[in-house]
Amino acid sequence: MEISTLDTVVLVTRNGMGDADHALQHNLIVKYFSLLNENNILPSVICFYTEGVKLAVAGSPVLEQLKDLERKGVHLILCGTCLGYYNLTDQVQVGIVGGMTDIIEAQFRASKVISI
Repeated sequence: MEISTLDTVVLVTRNGMGDADHALQHNLIVKYFSLLNENNILPSVICFYTEGVKLAVAGSPVLEQLKDLERKGVHLILCGTCLGYYNLTDQVQVGIVGGMTDIIEAQFRASKVISI
């Protein structure tokens, strides 16, 4: 069963999920993206900015889950300014490097925006 949420955008602004110990934040984000994959709950776009871009680069604990989501048609947009700020532009492993205009466009086309 596939739950297509073509008009939903997920915003990822942290290198993990929630306000907790870093290991717990990573455990939670791995679980979140794993459950999206396993249950085929597919947002149209996932936008990564601020520290969230660290989840789409080399060494991220969720690279396989993000690659699977991308293969299923989910668009992953990474903030180029944020990647540059953290000197991570050359370490991108998944998604496309975009700008704030791409993120704004995704938000305003969506009928639902979820920030995690």
